[in-house]
Amino acid sequence: MLTKKESDFLIHWEKVREQESGFLSKVSRGLPMAMLFGLPIILSLIAVYILSPDWYTKVSKSASGVFETLILAVSLIILFFSYFRMHFKWEMNEQLYLELKSRLQKENAA
Repeated sequence: MLTKKESDFLIHWEKVREQESGFLSKVSRGLPMAMLFGLPIILSLIAVYILSPDWYTKVSKSASGVFETLILAVSLIILFFSYFRMHFKWEMNEQLYLELKSRLQKENAA
């Protein structure tokens, strides 16, 4: 017999599993957590670049295009992290859903 929590999960997941399986849905739902990791990096790069540009150029000793490349790289990491974090959560929920469905079918067959 399924518990109340498990049966509530089955009902909920049947409603939202198709909506949450899309790429844009995963990125948009995972973006807040990914921003928590990526924004401090971007903000520190911007702060160093704006507040002390002389120090930045002395330390980097490279072309000025590196700054834009770093911002682009961190932005791509944010998108990557947001998608794969939510994809992992979706896969875990889907696995639990299939296990509960299987257990429910076995109980109904018996």
